Amino acid sequence: MHTNKDTEERWDAIVVGGGAAGLSAALMLGRARRRVLVVDAGEPRNRFAAHMHGVLGHEGVDPLELLRRGREELRQYDVTVRPGSVTVVRDSGVDDAGKDDGGAGLTVEFADAAPATARALVVASGQTDELPDIPGLREFWGTSVLHCPYCHGWEVRGSRIAVLGTSAMSTHQAQLVRQWTDDLVFLTAGIDESGNGPDAEVAARLRARGVRLESTPVDRVLSTDGRLSGVRLDDGREIALDAIFAAPVARPHDQFLDGLTLERATNPMGTALAVDQFGATGHPRIWAVGNVANPGATVPVSMAAGSMAGGMVNMMLVNEDFDRAIAASPASGSSDSPGAPDSTGTPAEYWEGEYADNGPRWSGAVNATTAAVVAPLPVGSALELGCGEGGDALWLAEQGWDVTAVDLSPTATSRGADAATARGVADRIDWVAHDLTTWTTDKRFDLVTASFFHSPVELSRPRVLRRAAEWIRPGGHLLMVSHVFESEADVPPWAHRPEAGDHAGHLDLPTPTEEAAELALDPSVWELVLAEIRPREAVGPDERQTATVKDGVLLYRRRP
Repeated sequence: MHTNKDTEERWDAIVVGGGAAGLSAALMLGRARRRVLVVDAGEPRNRFAAHMHGVLGHEGVDPLELLRRGREELRQYDVTVRPGSVTVVRDSGVDDAGKDDGGAGLTVEFADAAPATARALVVASGQTDELPDIPGLREFWGTSVLHCPYCHGWEVRGSRIAVLGTSAMSTHQAQLVRQWTDDLVFLTAGIDESGNGPDAEVAARLRARGVRLESTPVDRVLSTDGRLSGVRLDDGREIALDAIFAAPVARPHDQFLDGLTLERATNPMGTALAVDQFGATGHPRIWAVGNVANPGATVPVSMAAGSMAGGMVNMMLVNEDFDRAIAASPASGSSDSPGAPDSTGTPAEYWEGEYADNGPRWSGAVNATTAAVVAPLPVGSALELGCGEGGDALWLAEQGWDVTAVDLSPTATSRGADAATARGVADRIDWVAHDLTTWTTDKRFDLVTASFFHSPVELSRPRVLRRAAEWIRPGGHLLMVSHVFESEADVPPWAHRPEAGDHAGHLDLPTPTEEAAELALDPSVWELVLAEIRPREAVGPDERQTATVKDGVLLYRRRP
């Protein structure tokens, strides 16, 4: 299957799985300023348990509450978390002609969304615990049918406990569980296919510590008033119990990687993806963490593995970024194309240089698309993000809006203030020169606009927009108007044209639909009013050239 690479979502890293391991990896990557997508099927392994234990600082917390907190923490680092499942991962490091694909690396296909590309993949999709087919057993899984004495042993200490033989691991489990109770029975019929119990030496060890061995198979698990009360054996005898420990067969959720033929490792709990101490698989762009790679990993072990893998993924991307920079630098034999923007320095340095080193850049007129969308809205207070020299801000003020206009460049806002005085609206506009990623305000607005809010120097656009959205009053609007270049034909003749094959300056700009997915605003709070592409006639800087350009329009309304 081939997909259109110009319309695919592109991420630095995709994390498959939103459990403790996956969210920990995403946290590290988000804090490293990577563009990260977490795809979560919503079925964490420990969802059957009401409490988790042995997790320092979170003792007894509902495991789903830990994940809720984790997802909330990721928001401040612009990590996108969305529901879904992955169906196929393909190596797309080269295109159909065998050329390097710009570091996209992997194509990820989803059950219910368009494919996406990623430079790295963290597999944290967990596993399914396959229990023996004994009536009544699964109903108590996670409450009184348990698998990990370190996770649950304290809660059932001193009670009547059985270890259900399911594999060779059960013999180890029986010896371990003895630490938590003096009243332990080992149900040995499922240890192997022959029905034999443990060998004589192990049986002697167990009996020496008072463990009772029972070789008759279990017929069913018994309950009284909704609580586990014991087991019935095939011969009709019943054993009163308060809890059962079982070692289930681990079925890792990694089928979507089958086409990559990654190496696997066998352990007493089953087979899993083979990884090194950092979670790296045999593929240079794929890491695996948590129960999908380590069936015995507890929550803190999974968190640690996710954090380690997140750091290692970022290091791989850092090295790759430097390698590309060296390859593209003049010292390596390449040259900048004439007229290409210099995208070095911080965003503030870059944009101040763009304005301070040149005369006025823009006509001072409002963008026609912005004006058309805003005109029907009720007048109130407005915030313009990335106002530049203030064309939109001036128009808003002339329509009666009270405007706060913010830009990184003091030169740009100074020019806007001069124009506001000349046009008689200085009292309606508050000009602010500040870094948009850190600027904050106590004001609340009826409209937030961001017109052509793009930057060749990295600027966390989704983070800025999400922060600004929080300042919008109920019933207010968030408007984004952006360039859209669906093909080279959409690039106006006065714009810088990259060298052949270099689409980074134009074709990678998101469409309204892609931008809406990237923002991931809560639909219970935000109504999507418009997401469309509008053509318009534009005039170049020399006022002689004309062209039809396309504006992407994304308009949200905050629900009352």
